[in-house]
Amino acid sequence: MCRTDQSVPEPGEEQDVDATDAVFTSLLEDSAEELYEQAPCGYLSTLMDGTIAKINTTLLDWLGLERSRVVGRMRFVDLLTVGGKLYHETHFAPLLQMKGEVSGIAMDIKSAGKQRMPALVTSKVKTSEDGEPMLIRTTVFDARDRRAYEAELLRGRKAAEEARRQAEADRIRLQEALAVLQQSLLPPELPEVPGLETGSYYHTASPDLLGGDFYDLFPLGSGRWAFFLGDVCGKGPQAAAVTSLTRHTLRAAALHDADPVSVLNTLNTVLHDRYTSGDTRYCTAIFGVLEPDDGHMGVHLASGGHPSALIQRADGSADYLPTPGGLLVGVLPQASFTTARARLLPGDTLLLYTDGLTEARTGPDRELYGEDALRAFTAAQPPAGPKALIAALSGLLTSFGDGLDDDTALLALGVPAALPVPGAKV
Repeated sequence: MCRTDQSVPEPGEEQDVDATDAVFTSLLEDSAEELYEQAPCGYLSTLMDGTIAKINTTLLDWLGLERSRVVGRMRFVDLLTVGGKLYHETHFAPLLQMKGEVSGIAMDIKSAGKQRMPALVTSKVKTSEDGEPMLIRTTVFDARDRRAYEAELLRGRKAAEEARRQAEADRIRLQEALAVLQQSLLPPELPEVPGLETGSYYHTASPDLLGGDFYDLFPLGSGRWAFFLGDVCGKGPQAAAVTSLTRHTLRAAALHDADPVSVLNTLNTVLHDRYTSGDTRYCTAIFGVLEPDDGHMGVHLASGGHPSALIQRADGSADYLPTPGGLLVGVLPQASFTTARARLLPGDTLLLYTDGLTEARTGPDRELYGEDALRAFTAAQPPAGPKALIAALSGLLTSFGDGLDDDTALLALGVPAALPVPGAKV
């Protein structure tokens, strides 16, 4: 059966109400004088000149003073520390006189044992019916726990800031060390090659990670030159170790037998034997040989799973030098590599790059930049030689912003354009 009269208590509710009333009644039995004297904060009343006229027991206990020594004998400022007195005279008192009240001002009072006690002070001027100021009522709250809490927060903030500064300094030192190590994996500068212009660039996607991209150009003797460019899988110190091993192996193998396929076979054997168990490591690479021949430069190269080289012709066209089907270097004990040959005529430039360039994410849909876009970009550049092409491509890489999340190495080799003969008809 449902209740229709909400004012009628359920059985047992009357006893609860009576018990609650009894509790409140016992609390109300405290006298106003006791509530004033034993309040959890300090109370005092002063004349307008600051002379203390009344003070409660709580504040006297904090001060360690007898009432007879305080009332009528001391002013409010006498309870303050030197700093508190200065702040009272310059800020607290003028603000109280102007506004008639101030609230929650932090000051220090002289507690028992001449210790400094943090406090929060609130004062209000009592006025007569005519608006004349009569006395000042002040409450003093113990702020020792709050001050300790604030000090702890400050210490924590300082410790966190120091840790942040130390972490930032460590990060900068790490970046500097990684940059030096990264540079040690690349030639400090490309050598001067008779009848050839060169250009190179290395774009680091993250200063906190070592990349595995590499390139080099070095002499073989008899006017021939070897070049290579590649990309080791992974990042970090392990990738750097593989990069170093790869560069030294390619150089040593080329001096023994410069045939591009033979060089990549040697590298494949070294990497597979070294990393055949445990942490498997491999790379993509293009290795080639340049041989000058009657006004042009012959190119013979082999590719192991690497993106095809691109040739920018003197007439402004651009196209790839296909090397399909070459396997990654170091994955299998025996691997097949794809070869290609080309002739670089005056004004032509051969471009080698790592896939950080073509795999950059572009546009609102974060689409891959791709090989077609790279060919179109290259064809749109004036055929002004390797350095000009590298400069244009470095600007392109920068324009990708955070869409470029992998390191990119660029190597460009070109035959200088023929100089016009003075007085010749155009």
